[in-house]
Amino acid sequence: MNLLHLSLFSVALISLLCLHHHRVLASSHFEGFDGEDDDDISEDPTELLHHSLPPPPLVTQSESTVLDPEPPTKPDSKPDPSPTQTGSKKPSSTSFDYWDEDEFEGLPENEPTEESPIVVPSPADPQTPDPEEDTDIPKKKNPSSYTVEIVCVSILITYLINYFVGKRDNESLALSWASKFALKDAIFEKNFSLLGVGEGDDSPLLLKEATNVFKFYASGRRYCHGLLATLELKSRHDLISRLFNCVVPCKDEVSLEVYMNDEAMDHVVFAVARKKAAKGMHKEMRDLQRFGGMVAAPGGRKWVTEELGVVSESKEVAGDMITDVVLDQVFGDKSFEKFGKYFISMHFSDQHPGKHRKMLLFKFVLPDAKHMDDMVRLIALIPYYIDLIGRYKLSSQARNKTDGARQKVAQEAYKELESVRQEALQRKKAEKKRLLEEAEAKLSGEALRKKEAKERARQMKKSMPKVKMSRGH
Repeated sequence: MNLLHLSLFSVALISLLCLHHHRVLASSHFEGFDGEDDDDISEDPTELLHHSLPPPPLVTQSESTVLDPEPPTKPDSKPDPSPTQTGSKKPSSTSFDYWDEDEFEGLPENEPTEESPIVVPSPADPQTPDPEEDTDIPKKKNPSSYTVEIVCVSILITYLINYFVGKRDNESLALSWASKFALKDAIFEKNFSLLGVGEGDDSPLLLKEATNVFKFYASGRRYCHGLLATLELKSRHDLISRLFNCVVPCKDEVSLEVYMNDEAMDHVVFAVARKKAAKGMHKEMRDLQRFGGMVAAPGGRKWVTEELGVVSESKEVAGDMITDVVLDQVFGDKSFEKFGKYFISMHFSDQHPGKHRKMLLFKFVLPDAKHMDDMVRLIALIPYYIDLIGRYKLSSQARNKTDGARQKVAQEAYKELESVRQEALQRKKAEKKRLLEEAEAKLSGEALRKKEAKERARQMKKSMPKVKMSRGH
């Protein structure tokens, strides 16, 4: 019996010893986290909790020793990115501030292992880009985005260059013409005493009215008041006009107007131009339309080349204006082939519409500066015809015909003026009547009756016979 009790006591003592041993092991596992069971613990689902918890304070209130972990060594080389690195987050120190420090003692600090080091980007690291700073850096634009600006600036520069170059070319051409025909010992200097637009020897020869328009004035000659030359050049300073002239060519022109004295010019209406232009002048010019007509080439004498057409008031005037000198110099077949390319038209009239009725008009093409000598004969026609028209007198027969034509035209002009005057009076009466009707419409009934009575009395007084009273002696 005693043996039985002894054996039971031995079993109970062994059981207590075993239970005490298991408790010691359990406590050692909780406080020390031995590395032998790391693999088993990592397999436990509670590992997520341990990794997400912040490290507890290193100094506790218990008797445990102060942990002094070594700082993690910086890896020599930059680790390769892995899912563990990208998925790791910096633990928050304020996640479990409510822990009881007496209950959890000796928790080790989570240190990054060599397999999955935690890389924290440093703002001071020059190799790590800052996303906030990238947004402030201006992005470089592609040069193709400035296409519109480049085109606009190029057009502006081209326009400015063309303006100054074209302006210089026009001025050079005008000065070339003036130096050829208006300087000393030139045609105008020999035939006029005063040249230029001002008084005095220092007055400029040319007056610049526009970038492509220049004028020259000369006076001091018999049979005329003066001469005005207008140089109308191409708009070389305008880029659009220059491009248009490339498609539709135009030429530089010079128009010369001679204002004749009233007593120096007889009844003369005459014009010469190329046939197509002469027909157009005959239809458009009022004096040529009223007094002139196309003149055919007379038989038995020299005449202008077939390219030209003559418009004149009579054959007598046409024959007297087309002299042999003119045919040999300009209007003949041979001379016109050489010098006629610069001739446009020539128009003489004593019935010219405008302020000056008696005028000689010449219109020529202006050559370039190198070929200015080719129009010397054309310019020489101006003083020649001034003297010819100044000395010219019509025959009595032609004079009677021209006088009759001018009287007829004067009567037609008077009738037109009278009809215009009558139309003006009719409009004035209609306007006055309309104003009276509007005034009557605004009157009251009483005022309207008084006005009607007054009008009837006036009409009755007007219709009554007039009685002449005589006093008896």
